[in-house]
Amino acid sequence: MEGTLNQHIEITPGVRSGKPCLAGTRITVADVALMYLRMGQSLEEIAGKYQLSLAVHAAMAFYYDHREEIDRRTAEAEAFAEAERLNHPSLLQEKLNAMRDYA
Repeated sequence: MEGTLNQHIEITPGVRSGKPCLAGTRITVADVALMYLRMGQSLEEIAGKYQLSLAVHAAMAFYYDHREEIDRRTAEAEAFAEAERLNHPSLLQEKLNAMRDYA
């Protein structure tokens, strides 16, 4: 199975922070897993939407083989994004809120 996954999944330093991606793309295994598991898209829908081969199945196999690490990295990235959002509020959102309060 690892040989088949190697044809479809690649890890390249400097591309998406070295996260496993579908070969020849910048779409990570985690991206596919999130669309499939959290957003409820079928693998066929994902493949069609992003003009991918059915290698999305290999992405999910890779995800299940490395689930703990991928979920940990995803949670860390989400926590970082939330902290940044709280520490650096959107200037646009502040202006919209001010306009709403003014009206």
